[in-house]
Amino acid sequence: METSTTEDTLLGGRVRLLQPRRGYRVAVDAVLLAAATEAAPGDSILDLGAGVGAVGLCLAIRVPGCRVTGIELQPALAALAERNARGNALSDRVRTVVHDLAQPLPAGLGPFDRVATNPPYLAAAVADPSPDAGKALATVESSAGLARWLEVATGALKPAGTLTIVHRSDRLDEITAHLARLGWGDIAVKRLPPAARVLVRARHASAHSPTSIVHNSPPLVLHRPDGGYTDEAEAVLRNAGAISF
Repeated sequence: METSTTEDTLLGGRVRLLQPRRGYRVAVDAVLLAAATEAAPGDSILDLGAGVGAVGLCLAIRVPGCRVTGIELQPALAALAERNARGNALSDRVRTVVHDLAQPLPAGLGPFDRVATNPPYLAAAVADPSPDAGKALATVESSAGLARWLEVATGALKPAGTLTIVHRSDRLDEITAHLARLGWGDIAVKRLPPAARVLVRARHASAHSPTSIVHNSPPLVLHRPDGGYTDEAEAVLRNAGAISF
């Protein structure tokens, strides 16, 4: 993995972030995921696929008093996530654990009020992986595919908890099918045009409505025709606003 780093900022400078100079780099998806996670002060949150900690740090800044545990496969990224928590004076509320989701979560973790996750977007069978090993692991499913990822996520939640996902829009049907099979059938979807991405929020299906019900939330348009961010997107990406479903 690339050993040199850059220091970048998120949320208009509220978060300072060390990340590899090449290979895996934080995208706006992480900020959008954090903004869409309906956390409250005192909540415990699991960030699956934490990378360098961007989601957890954005959540901790937006929601004072919440606590975030990140799970990350790559030790080098997890080490940067720990450094980033310390650098933002959030190590008392944000921590990262090295773990492979193909295995059960470590004993003592959870259950959580919220799970936020940004799984690898590409299935191994159709991917053309990056030559950079770290970026390939972050973007292409490896030891844990999407079904396993969602199984771990839903299994880590309290009965009244919520799961929030950011993923490719062309895998939405796959996501909702997996969630319905797992009993998480109260699903809300927010599209992010013109990006081919969706935010998905899932809650446990009720006994009165065990089948999957998908609610389409009004979209969050990210870009103006000239390519700049819309005012609504700026409120989230720069001003730490929340995204509602």
